[in-house]
Amino acid sequence: MKKILVIENNAGIRENIAEILELANYNVFTAADGKTGIEIALHQKPDLILCDVLMPQLDGYGVLHLIHKNPTIRNTPFIFMSAIADRAEMRKGMELGADDYIIKPFEKTELLQAIECRLKRAEWFKQEFVAREVPVNGNGHPLHDIPKNGNDRDILCLLSDNRDVCKYKRKQIIYVEGNRPARLYYIKKGKVKTYKTNEEGKELIVGIYGEGDFLGYVALLEGTVYKERAETMENTELAIIPKDEFDGLMNTRREMVVRFMTMMARNITEKEQLLLGLAYNSLRKKVADALITVNRKYKTSINISRENLAAIAGTATASMIRTLSEFKSEKLIDIHDGAITILNEKELENLLN
Repeated sequence: MKKILVIENNAGIRENIAEILELANYNVFTAADGKTGIEIALHQKPDLILCDVLMPQLDGYGVLHLIHKNPTIRNTPFIFMSAIADRAEMRKGMELGADDYIIKPFEKTELLQAIECRLKRAEWFKQEFVAREVPVNGNGHPLHDIPKNGNDRDILCLLSDNRDVCKYKRKQIIYVEGNRPARLYYIKKGKVKTYKTNEEGKELIVGIYGEGDFLGYVALLEGTVYKERAETMENTELAIIPKDEFDGLMNTRREMVVRFMTMMARNITEKEQLLLGLAYNSLRKKVADALITVNRKYKTSINISRENLAAIAGTATASMIRTLSEFKSEKLIDIHDGAITILNEKELENLLN
């Protein structure tokens, strides 16, 4: 029988949830405050925790923080419950590492489905982790040099299939600089930019990501906070891979390590080229480089605002517009209804030499 801990300071709500879960054949423990909830979690090792957000003394965010600090319970599925239906609060809870966020009042079926979904995912991950354990030799030492079967397609399926998918509207923030990552993102549809902002509010776009790209992996691999902000450039769908699952797979799948180390090395190289271009390239070179970079992501016509394109090139919007007009008159590009089509990529590349 699965054990569920319910942390809720409202006695009526707490008792009602406990009754629903007991009827669904769960072993239920309850706590009226965050401190008591932590003590019960450490003693009972529940299979899942339901926790209210707004509580006196220790709120839900504090509970989640302490859960993640303790190695014996840090992987316990965690669902926030709150009467606050604010998108920013929901995003905050998910960024801190919660597995789900349900709004009170909720239907019995909504609660039970959320719990069942998280328990199934936790069980899948546990089985996958055991199945993928690093083999050992006769002395019990790991054989790190033995490659496991698998290719890029296997890795992609393992990370992206059967995942929760979050839908974002255009110009919606995914994460901000200074936050600690709680998940890896895989772009199933749409485009995302990562950027930095100076004291005057001017943007410098440091990365463009499209369908099939992973997002946010650098901070995960480094074990640091995000160094930039990520924002959607169009309506976007992201598959969510929790940090614990990503860490587990990185610890047990050699090909996973190779894949992401290669991506990280490429990311560093691209950042170096960006800095060199900003420091030494002429305006025409900066614009040509930005067009080629974005074209490789869009693959068709480039439908991007001139402000974003200028932020990629590291130049003023007026300078970008003027240079695009020059390129159009030279028949290097065509512009129709704001969308840019590269007519002669080879000539644009020659500008970079």
